[in-house]
Amino acid sequence: MDKDIMTTLVFGHKSPDTDSTGSPLIWAWYLNQQGVEAKPVLLGTPNTEAAFVVEKWGFETPEIITELAEGQDVVIVDTNNPAELFDNINDANITAIIDHHKLVGGLETKGPIDITIRPLACTATIMHDLMGDDAAKMPDNIKGAMLSCILSDTLEFRSPTTTDVDRALAEKLAGELNLDISAYASEMFEAKSDISAFSDAELIRMDSKEYAVEGTKFRVSVLETTAPKLVLDRKASLIESFKAVEAEDGVDQVLLFVVDILNEEATLFVPNDLVKGVAEKSFGATVDGDSVVLPGIMSRKKQIIPNLKL
Repeated sequence: MDKDIMTTLVFGHKSPDTDSTGSPLIWAWYLNQQGVEAKPVLLGTPNTEAAFVVEKWGFETPEIITELAEGQDVVIVDTNNPAELFDNINDANITAIIDHHKLVGGLETKGPIDITIRPLACTATIMHDLMGDDAAKMPDNIKGAMLSCILSDTLEFRSPTTTDVDRALAEKLAGELNLDISAYASEMFEAKSDISAFSDAELIRMDSKEYAVEGTKFRVSVLETTAPKLVLDRKASLIESFKAVEAEDGVDQVLLFVVDILNEEATLFVPNDLVKGVAEKSFGATVDGDSVVLPGIMSRKKQIIPNLKL
């Protein structure tokens, strides 16, 4: 059998953010500690914050794979949604799933597997608990990756997804690493806010998930930033780029939310009457123009997707 197939690949969703980049690094380290040959990989280019974290903690950027061999042993982290994975994911040998999103369905395994899905803000938090006593063996770079995942997914505890478990673990890790949480989070968010090198289409797809409401397919895109003006200044060209992304990705509508981390609000771009209706029915907003500010909206997982209505 091909040696690569015998190596367990650990990966998260397409358009990898910090949790979908850091968690494969963390879990591959743990599996190797347990005697299971494992390798972290990515299904796309990591965003700027994730790239910062990889460099900050001295990792090599995991290999970006473009296909999956039949029978390949894999562990899926930070998603359980087939739409966010390769089309042939069910041809692989899925050995475990570790996630913190709602159960979507559609994955098929070769036999019974370990599945852990918990209502925590971050996949890495779940991993810490699953490691048990072995968590004490984590080297500093793995601790740093874990802390980074938590701070990213909780927006430094601002997100309503944050739990006491996430916060306590982040504070514990920061203490062991002698890091100031606010200072480090600011570095991460500054890296995330640098969008200068990205095209409009790349920004739209950078942190996005496909989601259907009553048969209408949405690409729900979120740009979290401490410098929202950099995105808002590109509003006209971004909205114009929606059409090409929709056509290329086979979705009916892009929903782009610009999350202002510091002011704890989101701006939704409103290119047409369909999105105007979504804003009004989903968030009780009054829309006047091609964008609308949604106070308190920070989380796609907890506040945006569950509330989407047509």
